[in-house]
Amino acid sequence: MNKDRKLIIAGNWKMNKTVAEAIDLVNGLKRELATVKEVDLVVAPPFTALSEVTRAILDSNIRLGAQNMSEHNFGAYTGEICAAMLKEFSVRYVILGHSERRQYQKESNETIARKALAAHAASLKPIVCIGESLDERKGGQMEQVLETQLRGSLAGFSNDQLEETIIAYEPVWAIGTGVTATTEQAQSAHAFIRRVLASIADEATARRVRIQYGGSVKPSNARELMSQPDVDGALVGGASLEIRSFTEIVKNSI
Repeated sequence: MNKDRKLIIAGNWKMNKTVAEAIDLVNGLKRELATVKEVDLVVAPPFTALSEVTRAILDSNIRLGAQNMSEHNFGAYTGEICAAMLKEFSVRYVILGHSERRQYQKESNETIARKALAAHAASLKPIVCIGESLDERKGGQMEQVLETQLRGSLAGFSNDQLEETIIAYEPVWAIGTGVTATTEQAQSAHAFIRRVLASIADEATARRVRIQYGGSVKPSNARELMSQPDVDGALVGGASLEIRSFTEIVKNSI
């Protein structure tokens, strides 16, 4: 673990939790994680729960994230949410380019870059997701896929913007499947990502960028994953929907 980079553990609730359920969950997390200072804690509820969750976490050590945002600032974009709307709810982080959006909404690297630049312009911190499929890994294309996604999704970034971006490495074959990359696989991918970041910017900038691992993170594997030198946190899916499992992931990471 790199002591210069503070761990960041974020819960991506996806399309789960009513407002009442969201309040119950975040109240439980607030209670269980109140003393945690070593980790940046983030929850990303559905848009419908942002208002109530931001009230619930006021004066706590938990920060609010959103699961997506538009590249546009305002206008005739039915169903979209812009950065200024997120800021009204004290959102600090926004997840962009998740593999589910790349797959189901056909989001391209170029679209993700525009969204991330819009996030930076609004002083939001983007969590930019990248990851290869099982076929791509088996075909020896992992590094090519990751580099293409990185360069495309971070196009036009200044070094300062890059430092304020979190990269989430989520091997698509490990998301929601119960299959987790081995610690060696995770560290190898994260180290490669950092080398690409150094070539995009420079070594000093790359050393300061936090790279999360995502993909079936659970209490039993959190400690080993977080102990890797280039793994700087986790983007947690299913296990973030339960107070106990998310709490144990955080506490096992410290």
